[in-house]
Amino acid sequence: MPASHAHASDTDERHSAVVVALFPRATLTDQRSSRTLSLTPRYGNGMREVEVRYRWSGAPDAPTVIVQGGISADRDVTVAPDGRPGWWAELVGEDRAIDLTACRVLSIDWLAPADLGDDVASVSSEDQADALAALVQALGIDQVEAFVGSSYGAMAGLAFAARHPGKIGRLILLAGAHRSHPLSTAQRSIQRQIVRLGLASGQTEEALALARQLAMTTYRGGEEFSRRFNGEPEYRDGRFHFPVEDYLENAGRRFVERFDVQRFLALSESIDLHDVAPEDVHAQTTLIGFPTDRLIPLADLCDLQRRLHGPATLEVVDSPYGHDAFLKETGKLAPLLRQAIPCCCGV
Repeated sequence: MPASHAHASDTDERHSAVVVALFPRATLTDQRSSRTLSLTPRYGNGMREVEVRYRWSGAPDAPTVIVQGGISADRDVTVAPDGRPGWWAELVGEDRAIDLTACRVLSIDWLAPADLGDDVASVSSEDQADALAALVQALGIDQVEAFVGSSYGAMAGLAFAARHPGKIGRLILLAGAHRSHPLSTAQRSIQRQIVRLGLASGQTEEALALARQLAMTTYRGGEEFSRRFNGEPEYRDGRFHFPVEDYLENAGRRFVERFDVQRFLALSESIDLHDVAPEDVHAQTTLIGFPTDRLIPLADLCDLQRRLHGPATLEVVDSPYGHDAFLKETGKLAPLLRQAIPCCCGV
């Protein structure tokens, strides 16, 4: 039994479900709302009420699949309410690998300590898993067909399978493992130190942008950087600028525009606090890894596969994109997802 207990609140009228016409076929529904659920955070003191923001889209009465991404991903996996593509829209949608005409996709916005209460020191992957399990119960779902998790989402998926085995059919994990590799923790620790220095010096946005730039060098592969940025430096503004700098600075600016600094610190730390015993996971599991991923080495996925209690396969996908291959290699990932969750492939 999990150390943390979660259940749905009985008072939920103000979070009513809304069916909207975001999809061409009238039979599809889109529920974008929130629920007040009871959780016991790992790094807090006792149970408390927590508002969980979620989205549940697809064919009514079809099997539910949980889909969660990295720390900067949100609940808008497919098309966003304003019509823009969601963060995994190439793989989740009508007639996509995860076909919304054959299943319903459930996702949440990641919880942060601010969502859990003033006494909570940090948020854990177990907290995210317990929130999802409580939401599944509140929505009247007996069991989710699959949990598809990428990066931090894969970590939450492992925690979900270990803590709530009766609520999951199968597990599909992309670029995520049972623990953080010490070198990856070192790189994220430096990013957090940069941000804390910015907070202390009154240069918060500059520090968050710089931390994001450093993060980008760990998300992508050396082959891609060599191909894209192997040009001559340009002298301007009193110094030489290298081709890669404009790319990194733009990535930093865009991140600052959409991400809160405290949320970044909390979720980055949550990755490094993550530690699930693979032996506690009994679900059928498909692991997908990338040889160029410097954050999640294939050796860690091999160790995870060997130690999982249930049946597990490891698919290795070649890509120049490193850790971000789960976002970039949609053409290669689509058949693997169809094979892993055939009931969600449509007709």
